This record gives sequence, structure tokens and C-alpha cells, in this order.
Amino acid sequence: MGRKRRGGVMSEHLKMEAAKELGIYDTVQQEGWGAIKAKDAGNIVKRALQIAERAMANQDR
Repeated sequence: MGRKRRGGVMSEHLKMEAAKELGIYDTVQQEGWGAIKAKDAGNIVKRALQIAERAMANQDR
């Protein structure tokens, strides 16, 4: 049986912003998300959480 893909929770914009900051944006643009290493994917999640937390903190002000 094939593996089902589910919709992502993270917005494409947030993922792209994190990829740019981590220096893997070119790889994503040229080869897609499947071309990045698992370690880079984890770093994107960490960075995206930091970006989201910062945005939420700025909204509370």
C-alpha cells in the first residue's frame, strides 16, 4: 500500500522563510522538499517555531 500524504500544519511561507535563514532555500527551489536531509528538516521545524513564537510575542505588545 502507498503512503498517504496529509496536509501540512506549517504554512509554505513559514517553511520558506526558515529555509532561507538556514541556507537551504536553493536546494528546496531546485529539487523540492524531498531533497533536504532529515537534519535540515528538523532544523526548519525548530527555526519555524522560533519565528512563530517571536511573531506571537510581538502581537501581545
